[in-house]
Amino acid sequence: MVTGPMVVGVDGSASSLLAADWASDEALRHGVPLRLVYASLWHRYEGSGLVTSLARSGSQVMAENIVGSTAERVRRRVPSVRVTTDVLPEEAVGALLEEGQRAFAVVTGSRGRGGIAGMLLGSVSLAVAARAHCPVVVVRGDKAGLEGAHGRIVLGIGDVDVDSPAVRFAFAEARLRTCGLDVVRAWRWPSHETADHPRVVGEPSPSYEAQASCLLDEALAKAEHDYPDVALRRVVSEGPARKVLLRLSAAADLLIVGAQRRPGQAGMQLGRVAHTVLHHAACPVAVVSRGVAAADGTTP
Repeated sequence: MVTGPMVVGVDGSASSLLAADWASDEALRHGVPLRLVYASLWHRYEGSGLVTSLARSGSQVMAENIVGSTAERVRRRVPSVRVTTDVLPEEAVGALLEEGQRAFAVVTGSRGRGGIAGMLLGSVSLAVAARAHCPVVVVRGDKAGLEGAHGRIVLGIGDVDVDSPAVRFAFAEARLRTCGLDVVRAWRWPSHETADHPRVVGEPSPSYEAQASCLLDEALAKAEHDYPDVALRRVVSEGPARKVLLRLSAAADLLIVGAQRRPGQAGMQLGRVAHTVLHHAACPVAVVSRGVAAADGTTP
């Protein structure tokens, strides 16, 4: 049973307000509290005298006003959800990763208040998604996706997603939302079997589409048994996975992908698929850790 809160990183930006709205609805669905966190280094300003004291106190007041006004906003939106706030004298990525150790999920906006013009995704959101142990949701996309108007969730299946945390997360979300779940496995013809390098005449033609379909069956078997009420649709599509998922995100309320930390490396290393959808998806994106990979690439 989930007991941790839904943690939202807030900074007063429009993006973080959308994240707080989305997270408040999600907290209501899951029956968990909502925790609004502002990470600030205001107390570390060096120096002495009146100017430094004013800067320090002014930054603290601003941070407290931001979390206070955001808390009031979500209380009006979902009065039954318990909301707590905190201003943490820490750097944002480290603070949210620490909060994630005890959270049901961490939710961020796609762009922060200090975001650089032209950037598709804020550096804090990307770093937290890449390194957190709990699910991380980056709230982005069009109005229909943000409001859950499509009635559909999309889950991308990778090579090691047999009954993975991402699979379980997706089925639980679909059941709570009473919506459809599209589970997607993309496949491609190997480069050596292109028109320029055809197979020898009479050589058996492997069915890569059939292999992808079998992988889907294996990945979903346990969850499908445990969530028989979820309206499931298998999607086996030829093409680069990132492009297939981006196309489907246009008619989804949530896109879910798995990610896996590598031994000996700092944090979770996001692959090309997760990195692309975090930057370009037309709906909120959840990145769910598969755990730490063993030396042979499998997950213990």
